[in-house]
Amino acid sequence: MTMEIVRHSERPELWDRIPEEFAGVVPEYNLHGDINADFWTRLFSDFPDHQFVLHDAESDAILGAGRTLPRTWDGTPEGLGTGLDASIAAAFADHDAGAAPDALCALGIEIPHAHQGKGLSGALLRHMTQMARADGLSHVIVPVRPTWKDRYPLVPIERYAAWTRADGAPFDPWIRTQVRLGGTIAASVTQSSRITGTVAEWESWTGMAFPDDGAYVFPGGLDTVLIDRARDRGAYWEPCVWITHEVRGRAVPPP
Repeated sequence: MTMEIVRHSERPELWDRIPEEFAGVVPEYNLHGDINADFWTRLFSDFPDHQFVLHDAESDAILGAGRTLPRTWDGTPEGLGTGLDASIAAAFADHDAGAAPDALCALGIEIPHAHQGKGLSGALLRHMTQMARADGLSHVIVPVRPTWKDRYPLVPIERYAAWTRADGAPFDPWIRTQVRLGGTIAASVTQSSRITGTVAEWESWTGMAFPDDGAYVFPGGLDTVLIDRARDRGAYWEPCVWITHEVRGRAVPPP
């Protein structure tokens, strides 16, 4: 395998293959966030150098994808904000105002099913650290979507984030990877990404029926979705765990 990092600005056509090759990596409902309509297309028009894929030049396979945005951050847990949606909005507000960013915010790291379990997510995270250092930024900040939180949707995110294994390492695999690569758990927030839709849309996204009003556990959900049939509306807030990586003057940890 001959792996290379390719930015969207260099080969935008590679991104046309992602919907098919990465199908099922992200739960369907997660592709319909309320913030997407306002900002998602601008991600590639305004920040094409900050979106990249891990590409195998030999086989022409896409091994992973990373999405990031530069934004200002005051260095405090409170300054991280309430998660993914707020961070995206803040990054574009900074961009439109001409503000100088301090940090690189990781919006997502995705690995197709065929290439999972090979340590590639860590490789993409290390590349983000290198990008931030090259841009003179002090941190990579990550509103983490914990890998196993969908197994415990009724457990508050702050409790889940504090869970550890017998060896003292974080319980969640993705949080554990981040900490092993030098990250620090900075905060847990309950309302990171907002997803709303009609009852029919939620039934389509989840493969479930919602015959009555109320809060439902659903496949892939990190929390419950609130169904209101009278208003024909399902509303969900996805939580996250903020992890920060200091990059200025620090070597990138090895794989």
